[in-house]
Amino acid sequence: MVCDGKGRPRLLHLSEGQANDHKTAAAVIEDLPAAKSLLADRAYSSAAFRQALVERGITPCIPPHAKHRVQHSYDPVLYRQRHRIENMFARLKDWRRIHTRYDRCAHTFLSAIAFAAAFIFWINES
Repeated sequence: MVCDGKGRPRLLHLSEGQANDHKTAAAVIEDLPAAKSLLADRAYSSAAFRQALVERGITPCIPPHAKHRVQHSYDPVLYRQRHRIENMFARLKDWRRIHTRYDRCAHTFLSAIAFAAAFIFWINES
């Protein structure tokens, strides 16, 4: 469990590596915090996931797959901000334990991610 900014618990979801991203996202859509928009890559581009976001009042900023019949629009200026998310994952993967997923148990792996994230934050603040 992780708490949001208001002290409410948030559930972390660790999926298997071979699972489709949009199916995993659909499983945790109820736990998403209130937001204006959601930035995601093409792996999350599915009609059902987009519809679920719209029903929650969240504008999807997801580029469509080139082969999809319906090419949904998205804000390319907002989408460019996604590099910050990718940079965070790149920094976490500098840690070999996380990059190669040495841990068998999900709770141990999430603990290693939490430790690495806290350490990276501490280094950047110093």
